Amino acid sequence: MKMDGKRILITGGTGTTGGRIAKRLIASDTGNVRIASRREPRIAGAEHVYFDWNDETTYREALKNVNKLYLVAPVGVYDPSGVVLPFIELALAAGVRRIVMLSASIVADDGPVFGKLHQAVKEHAPEWAVLKPSYFMQNFINVQHRDSIVKSDEIVTASGGGKVGFVDADDIAEVGVRALMDDIPHNTDHVITGPEALSYSEAAEVIGKAVGRTIRHVNISGQTLRDRLMKAGLTPDYAGFMAGLDENIKNGAEDRITDTVERVTGRKPRSLAAFAESHASFWKTI
Repeated sequence: MKMDGKRILITGGTGTTGGRIAKRLIASDTGNVRIASRREPRIAGAEHVYFDWNDETTYREALKNVNKLYLVAPVGVYDPSGVVLPFIELALAAGVRRIVMLSASIVADDGPVFGKLHQAVKEHAPEWAVLKPSYFMQNFINVQHRDSIVKSDEIVTASGGGKVGFVDADDIAEVGVRALMDDIPHNTDHVITGPEALSYSEAAEVIGKAVGRTIRHVNISGQTLRDRLMKAGLTPDYAGFMAGLDENIKNGAEDRITDTVERVTGRKPRSLAAFAESHASFWKTI
């Protein structure tokens, strides 16, 4: 049922989780969905408003008549608090009551990148949830790992034998929808994982089985990864942060699974094997 003209605003609505959440909300007819982004999304039924994190003049129109917000901070910024905190303050002043924020399982409230944003959402939003997913399975089919899998049958990280509870973005989106739409606000962190924790070597075996080739994990040093990321265009601070995440994985920080997906949505999370089988075409060699 529509919410008396009130909007659910989705920042990052053209991204991996935001687009999925928007489509689910529209399909279930649970609310008026507005996507705030620089480019117009190809999502039928969604209202679009131009939005640029670096242009405060775009904030008010995006927040007009909004009472729920899915918050995705700008990508690739080591400290986004300078633009996101004023936006959160303006959102609450404009009548937003519920904020569901996308973060990462490995980032603490006092940690870099998202830490200050966690604190602001928890302290000031009347209703809130912080989604803290583990590493997306979709990373294997996008620019992060797809090219090396296709071109050289390799997955390159600095994570050693550390394990990760890889999670499908569809499962993250399902949790996000519930956090936005449940009558009772969740008011909690949701650490979201898949059903098993795997090393990248084990993930490579799973993908290799799906595509019928031998895929191997290549472990490099954290410094080498940082240099590669800087060469790819990341700032030194953010490249260091990303490389540090792999070091944390190597030290066991992501070796866990949670029951969040099943507990919140009522269904089990998707396995990497099932994901790989249905996405095998992404890793075909030319």
